[in-house]
Amino acid sequence: MPLVDATSTLPPVSVVGLVGGEVFGAEAGLAIANADVVVGSGRQRAALAAGPHRLCSEPEMIDLAGPLDDVIDHIERRRSLGQRVCVLASGDPGFFGIVRVLARRLGPAALRIRPAPSSVALAFAQAGTNWDDATVISAHGRPLSLAVSAVRRSTKAAVLTDPVNSPQALGRALCEQGIARDVVLVSRIGEPDQRSVRTDVPGLAAGDFDPLSVVVLLSSEGAETGPSIAWGLPERAFAHRDGMITKAEVRAVVLGKLCLPATGVLWDVGAGSGSVGIEASAVVPALEVWAIERDSSNATRIEQNATDHQVDLRVVVGSAPDALVGLPDPDRVFIGGGGIDVLDACLDRLRPGGTVVATYVLLDRAIGAHARLGNLIQVRVDRCVALGTSGVRMEPMNPVFVAWGPM
Repeated sequence: MPLVDATSTLPPVSVVGLVGGEVFGAEAGLAIANADVVVGSGRQRAALAAGPHRLCSEPEMIDLAGPLDDVIDHIERRRSLGQRVCVLASGDPGFFGIVRVLARRLGPAALRIRPAPSSVALAFAQAGTNWDDATVISAHGRPLSLAVSAVRRSTKAAVLTDPVNSPQALGRALCEQGIARDVVLVSRIGEPDQRSVRTDVPGLAAGDFDPLSVVVLLSSEGAETGPSIAWGLPERAFAHRDGMITKAEVRAVVLGKLCLPATGVLWDVGAGSGSVGIEASAVVPALEVWAIERDSSNATRIEQNATDHQVDLRVVVGSAPDALVGLPDPDRVFIGGGGIDVLDACLDRLRPGGTVVATYVLLDRAIGAHARLGNLIQVRVDRCVALGTSGVRMEPMNPVFVAWGPM
């Protein structure tokens, strides 16, 4: 049963997925038939008009184009008047689709979602294989390097391409990294002119394909892939200056407390060598990672470390909190340098459900962070070192306070 907002007398907004102009299920058909307002692209509305779906006498048609906030404003106004609004979408609107922004503005209880099969499900069907173990990443408006990193770490992946990050551009980027995969490309999914092509990465790079495609990439038997989860690399794995790096054991604790999401934005504030942000990006390639570092020479090291570890992150040279202005709001924040004013600035920008993790050497700052975040531990680590020819001893490292929250 759908989630119902018992306190609202307004009609819900229906979100109906289409594939080739077809809807899936009787409830989806009824949502369209009873709509007072239909929101969709010109192509979707044309397919609807040519199809078998009955509409109420004269529904208002709103073009799903231009600034999305303006379209949602229209939807809210029509709903406030008691009108039944139906938003058309391609495939599954909850999969890299409009549901995300509608739920953020209207609330989940205001939506009735009637999905069609997603483009990825249909693409894997064309490939003739299951996709419950696949990595899926959208390259729409995102750095192509994120998709390349995800493919490198996956034996089975799908990439949603666009006019900027086209299938050919993806193929060239994979070739440059020496990544070999079997490729199934599917474009115009569900349309009469749907096209499916089986090739390899060089063939993908040299082809001429519809930019709005799904590219399925499959490892041949025995293909090597990197580990899916690995963090806490030794300090020597990163270029750094005068020990200015989060130690491996502390970094492992920090990354665990961050509870990294599958997608979203991570700030690494006072990044130093960039080790935390780099390892986070390696573990979750779809994360958008921003490293904020005031020292320009350290910033250069961060960029080199990111290149060496084959991950994508963006470096901002400047001091927090001023350097945070203009960055996308974060889902996760690691603060490796800065005072309580930096922590407060990060909390002010943190998205709902987000987490901040901060490390401190000074007790007074750690106590201030605990008052804001609610969780505090002290990490003490002794490392085994050789004592000449006599044996070994345990050498203590400087203790570090780790604060985190809200959860």
